[in-house]
Amino acid sequence: MFGLCVLAGVLVAALLLPAATGTGAVVNQSSDAIDRMSSSLAKREMPLVSTVTDRNGKPIAYFFNQYRVETKPGQISDSMKAAITAVEDKRFWHHEGVDWHGTMRALAKNAASGQTAQGASTITQQYVKNYLVHVTARNAMEAEKAKETTVARKLREAKLAVELERTMSKEEILTGYLNVVPFGNQTFGVGAAAQTYFGTTPDNLSISQSALLAAIVNQPGALNPETNPADALARRNLVIDLMADPRNDIRITKEDAERAKKEPLGVLSPLGRPPNGCVGTGDSETDGFFCTYVENYLDRHGVSSDQLENGGYTIRTSLDRTASDAAKQAAERYVPTQTDGIANAMAVVEPGKDKHKVRALAANRDFGNDASKGQTAYDIVSRTVPFGAGSIYKIFTSAVALEQGMSIYDTVDVPASYTSRVYKNGCCSPYTVQNAEGVDSGPRTLQMALATSPNTAFVKLQEQVGLNNVVDMASRLGLRHAMGQVNMLGRQLDSDGSNGPSVADTVKQRNLGGFTLGFTPTNVLELSNVAATIMSDGVYCPPSPIEEITDRDGNPIPLQEAGCEQALRPDVAHQLAQGLAKDDTEGTSRVAAKAAHWNRPMIGKTGTTSAHQSAALLGATPQMAGAVLTYADGRKPEGICDAGGDNPPYLCGDEGNIYGGKVPARTWFDAMMKIHEGLPVAPLPGSPPPPGR
Repeated sequence: MFGLCVLAGVLVAALLLPAATGTGAVVNQSSDAIDRMSSSLAKREMPLVSTVTDRNGKPIAYFFNQYRVETKPGQISDSMKAAITAVEDKRFWHHEGVDWHGTMRALAKNAASGQTAQGASTITQQYVKNYLVHVTARNAMEAEKAKETTVARKLREAKLAVELERTMSKEEILTGYLNVVPFGNQTFGVGAAAQTYFGTTPDNLSISQSALLAAIVNQPGALNPETNPADALARRNLVIDLMADPRNDIRITKEDAERAKKEPLGVLSPLGRPPNGCVGTGDSETDGFFCTYVENYLDRHGVSSDQLENGGYTIRTSLDRTASDAAKQAAERYVPTQTDGIANAMAVVEPGKDKHKVRALAANRDFGNDASKGQTAYDIVSRTVPFGAGSIYKIFTSAVALEQGMSIYDTVDVPASYTSRVYKNGCCSPYTVQNAEGVDSGPRTLQMALATSPNTAFVKLQEQVGLNNVVDMASRLGLRHAMGQVNMLGRQLDSDGSNGPSVADTVKQRNLGGFTLGFTPTNVLELSNVAATIMSDGVYCPPSPIEEITDRDGNPIPLQEAGCEQALRPDVAHQLAQGLAKDDTEGTSRVAAKAAHWNRPMIGKTGTTSAHQSAALLGATPQMAGAVLTYADGRKPEGICDAGGDNPPYLCGDEGNIYGGKVPARTWFDAMMKIHEGLPVAPLPGSPPPPGR
């Protein structure tokens, strides 16, 4: 402390500052800084990269505020230690945190030139400054204060440096410094720098590589080897020469130095720093849709974006690479990526009574920011879009009817046209509905009505069971966001409700009988989860993309996920599954199923909106559930024309002819055939139909 007092006096005298600016305030600031830095070191709060992986632990994305890979003392090469001490603090192994002789020389030079207190900082002092700037600073103002060139800052650094030398070993201080210091290109710490510039680890850094990294530390911007290789090379060679100085505690031979100086910079091009966030993630552009859902899901369930970018978490997701690749390939096969104005999105969810795991979120669109290449950075698979799923919503009407005591073998009336006495078309005129082309009139069982999808039968049935009950059933089975959190335009409701009401409230308030025909905004992921709920004996679980989260030390992090609930009685869910069991054999998806050689029991329901701007298929086996939505995603949506077979669809104004049994069904069966490879053929839940049915 005597040395500190002497230093304070010299600083004050040299810079002609009033004595009042000296020790009192500085000591208080130093004590506070020591407490915060000590607390931060004890808690290991240094910002680290969070890694998102697939279900098998393969990384698909990284999140960071500072790209940093924490490194232990034994994981840093001797050449790196030699390089950084040679150029930044050759007396590092001997001083006690502050190099008094060097400081006095610097002070004399500064005083003579009229500058403020600069220079002569030891590695320990630099560690303090960088830690205060990049770790403990709570805002930009605090970060700037930690960098200001003042007497107060110098005194604080000196005091903190002495304290650190008392509590940490030299190896710990050097490692701490090398973990915190910036190396340019958004890279912090030697572990990340080794990867960014050379694609290696710090224990494998060569002499020339170590020297370059030590050179960059001096001026990360000006000595960027990508943009200023000549100056970076000159500074690197200077560091190599310093490393060979015989006065160093860790040094290299002159022969090694000469060989190292002849080596090229050897910097990776492009640099090896991973992309930050969801754009450019994983092995394919599909991972971005899943990554975005994970990011949003974590934020809603207890892990904020700030925690994600700084916490060093490992998030193992439920992403199944086989399912994801199959869904992506099928979506692109039937609607190529750059198809103008048409999106083809698919979600896959695994049923279960304790969790519904999201296995794939894929689309024909690649995930990215270049629209000219058919890319989009919107989460088009997991968010609600302003296009309907058509007759798939007849499932909800059927579920209410079954819950109220109807059987799938009961007969429903199917007139060619039906004018409702309950619903209105807008304010005044009667609501009249007709069947789609090719759907015959005449009575049939509820099971066959689900397979053949007559509009008139389900509008009549909705009248009988109650519109409000049907809307509530849609939410119960899985359309939680699409019903309750967006308006009729598919836009997220504001917190003050100013852009409401919700879809559910609007349908109820306006008595919109067309709800069972699926004209309201929908959500591909939630449609998949509806199928998963039916196949899980009526148990609804939120679609979860998370298997487990661990912190930087490998300890599990609990997530505040909602639990599962019995949305539908098991017996009703079983009846509903049996009611949906004919779509692939006698219903609207039979042509696509036959072409794909599908031979497993499944539930299925197709849907198409009246303007042919969207069409969908919801389907599931006991092992996997999924939905496909093909819709017009351009700025001016048009009808979609299906050209048949492998020919891509196209926009065709008001003359669309797409149906759920076409592109959506082909996509679904193509993907699910691959996803089910190796899985046993499993029966649907519930009793099999009576003989002859």
